[in-house]
Amino acid sequence: MSQTQEAVRSIDGVALPTPGTWEIDRSHTQVGFVARHLMVTKVRGRFASFAGTIHIAENPRESSVEATIDTASLETGDPNRDAHVRSADFLDVERYPTITFSAQGPVQTSGTRFTLTGDLTVKGVTRPITLEGEYVGVMSDARMGTRLGLSASGEINREDFGVNFNAVLETGGMVVGKTIRLEIEAEAVLKD
Repeated sequence: MSQTQEAVRSIDGVALPTPGTWEIDRSHTQVGFVARHLMVTKVRGRFASFAGTIHIAENPRESSVEATIDTASLETGDPNRDAHVRSADFLDVERYPTITFSAQGPVQTSGTRFTLTGDLTVKGVTRPITLEGEYVGVMSDARMGTRLGLSASGEINREDFGVNFNAVLETGGMVVGKTIRLEIEAEAVLKD
C-alpha cells in the first residue's frame, strides 16, 4: 500500500484524509480577497503571512480548523493602497495585528464539497461566516511528506467588522464595495 493510500480513507464512498493534525504550508497556500473598486472592477489582494492548523477527526464532522493572519502582510500590488488599507481607515494593523478564524464541524454537501461555518475576527469584532469548500485530495512524497489540498471561499460585509471607510463619488456611487470575497487555496502537511 502506498503512502498516499495510507493517508486516505473511504467514508460513504468518498475518499477523505485520515485523522491527524495537518499544518498549513504557507509557501504553497494563498489567502486572498477581492473587493469592488468604483463598483466597476475587482481589486485582488492577499496576505503573505499566516498560520493555520487543520485537525481531521475520526468522525469528519468533528474536524476543526484554526487560522491566524498577520494583517500587516496585506499586499494588493500598489504600495499606496496597501498603506491605506493597513491604516485606521480599514484594518488598523497597529491596533489589530491579526485576523483569526476558527471553526468546527464541516458539513459535506456533495462528494468532496463541504461547508464550514466558524467565527471570523477582524478588528476585534467576531462574526460567524460560512465558507464553501472542496477537498482536493492527498498526496504523499518521501521528501515533502503527506499533504492535502483544500479550496474555500465565502463573502463578508466588511462593515459588519467595523471596516466602514468609504467615499461617495460625484455620481453617487461608492469608492469601495461593502462585500469582500475571501478566497483560500490551501496545502497542509500531516504532522501526526
